[in-house]
Amino acid sequence: MTASLMQAAVLNKPLDITVKKVNIPEPKEDEALIKVYCIGICGSDVHYYEHGKIGRYVVKEPIILGHELAGEVVKVGKRVANVSVGDRVAVEPGVTCGQCEYCKSGRYNLCADVIFMATPPVDGAWAEYVTIRSDFLFKLPDSMSYEEGALLEPLSVGFHAMNRGRVTPGDRLFISGLGPIGLLAIQAAKIFGVTEIYASDVVPYRRQLASEIGATAVIDPINEDVKERIAELTGGKGITAVVESSGNPRAIADTVKLVNRGGRIVLVGMPTVDEISLNINQIIDGEIDVYGIFRYANTYPAAIQALSKSKVDIRKIITHKFALRDIRKAVEMARTQKDTSIKIMIYPDERNLR
Repeated sequence: MTASLMQAAVLNKPLDITVKKVNIPEPKEDEALIKVYCIGICGSDVHYYEHGKIGRYVVKEPIILGHELAGEVVKVGKRVANVSVGDRVAVEPGVTCGQCEYCKSGRYNLCADVIFMATPPVDGAWAEYVTIRSDFLFKLPDSMSYEEGALLEPLSVGFHAMNRGRVTPGDRLFISGLGPIGLLAIQAAKIFGVTEIYASDVVPYRRQLASEIGATAVIDPINEDVKERIAELTGGKGITAVVESSGNPRAIADTVKLVNRGGRIVLVGMPTVDEISLNINQIIDGEIDVYGIFRYANTYPAAIQALSKSKVDIRKIITHKFALRDIRKAVEMARTQKDTSIKIMIYPDERNLR
C-alpha cells in the first residue's frame, strides 16, 4: 500500500456527517490492518448520529461510527500469528483487557476496560481501513460472504440470547420486537434447532419478513391479544422461553405474563426508562428465570461454524446497500424509514455494490 490517506465517514456533530480523507491507521505489533469490504448500520450508530450520545457515552469530538464489519487482512504486526495477509475475516469490534476477572472467566463482554468500536471516543469502521487486535479477527470460510461476516456481529446478540436463555430444540420460543436483532434472533433460534418460533412487532413489514425467514407465526400486538393468540397457536401449551428485543416497557412487563411457569425470559432490548414494574410474585411463584444481555461473548467461532453448515440465510435482513460516499443518505434512511429499512449495508469500495 502506497497511499497514506483513506476515505472515512466522520460524524462532526448530531446530524452532520461528511466523508473526508483521514490517515490510514498503522497496526501495532499485535494488530492487523483490515480493508473493509462492507459494514452495517446499527441502531446505536443512528442514535449517535441523531442525538450525539447514548447514556454516558457522548460524542464530544468528531468520530467515525460503525462496528458491524468484515474485510480482508492487508497488513499484520510482527507479533500476529493467527491471521495472514489475504485472509477474509469477520471483526469482533470490542477489544477487552484479557486480564480482569470477567475476561478470565470467559465473560469478557462485561470487562470494564473494553475498547469498543464507535463508542465515544473510540473510532469505528465507516472507513476504507481499520485496525484491531488480531485475536478479535475470525477467518471466514470460502462459502461465507463478506455480508454474512459483517452480520455475525448482530447475529452474535441472538446467539448470546440463546445461550443465556438455555434455549434448546424442544422450546416454544416467543420473540417480541422484530428489528435487526429480533429478526436475527429468529435465525439464531433456527440454528439452535428450535422449530416453534412465534414473533410479534407493531410494523407489518417486519412481521412479513419474520414469516419469510422462518417464524412459525407472527402476531400483531396492537390488534391481537398476544397471550390469547399464543395459547391458540400452541394448542394451550404456551411459551417456554421469551426473548424481548423491542425495549418497549409494556412488552418487557408482559414477558412475565406470557412465559410458562419454569420458563426463561431474556431481556435484550434497552428501554428508555431505568425502572419498569414487573410482577415479582409471579416470577417467584413460577420459578421464572430472567436474564439480561450485554452484547455477547465467545459467539463468533460457533456462529461461523453453524452458519457454514446451515441453510439459514441471514442476508435476508439486508434491505438496502449504499456506497460509503452516500453515507448521509444511508443513515438518514435508517433514521427516518425504520418501518422498511431493516439492515443497511455500506461499501467503502462501491465496486463491491451488487
